[in-house]
Amino acid sequence: MGKTIAMIPARYAATRFPGKLMKMLGDKTVIRRAYENTLATGLFDEVSVVTDSDIIYDEISSIGGMVRRSTKEHESGSDRIAEIIVDMDVDIILNVQGDMPFVKKEPLAKLLDVFRDPAVQVGSLMQELHEEASINNPNVVKVVVDRNMNSLLFSRSPIPYPRSVDIPITWYEHVGVYAYRKQALLNFTQWPMTPLEAAEKIECLRYLEYGIPLKMVVTDYMGVNIDTPEDMEKALLLV
Repeated sequence: MGKTIAMIPARYAATRFPGKLMKMLGDKTVIRRAYENTLATGLFDEVSVVTDSDIIYDEISSIGGMVRRSTKEHESGSDRIAEIIVDMDVDIILNVQGDMPFVKKEPLAKLLDVFRDPAVQVGSLMQELHEEASINNPNVVKVVVDRNMNSLLFSRSPIPYPRSVDIPITWYEHVGVYAYRKQALLNFTQWPMTPLEAAEKIECLRYLEYGIPLKMVVTDYMGVNIDTPEDMEKALLLV
């Protein structure tokens, strides 16, 4: 598949939980756990954090990690990564969110494997949802797929809606790990924000609105994404 790298976009001033990446999760910061666990998979030619924050830059540098500095304002982590990779010789880029400290090898390996199909431009992960509270929680992004595991829609609303109570439904949560071919990511950054993306605040909807499905891979439980202080409380129970 050519050169494959992992990048972890990291912004300090998160809207819902400012400074979350530098919060202590046990004896390490959230961003350090995300970086070290991604590196430990051994799947990549390079693993780096991409940030515009001096605090995060110094945190990763202090442990001898690779960290790259972005210089522009960005709407999304994908945009932040695209700034860095535009002049890099790379084929597949895997985007691990900095607020995912419990990332594991097997799901990432399965995600990378879908790129053996040259038709796949973008891929991502999803996991089953079982709790009604999560299904109805707008902070949990849901996804529905077709028979070939291509994404049909992402939404903060519960999808599919259980209009018929006689049909068993499996709900999936979108896990915010993406993989892209380089050109697909660069194309994404050139396209204007689309109406569904703007309404839902879900960046991957831009791909769908431009006719690019995401190949979805089912994974087992990936731990807690730390979006809110309440998520941090859950994450502390896992360390």
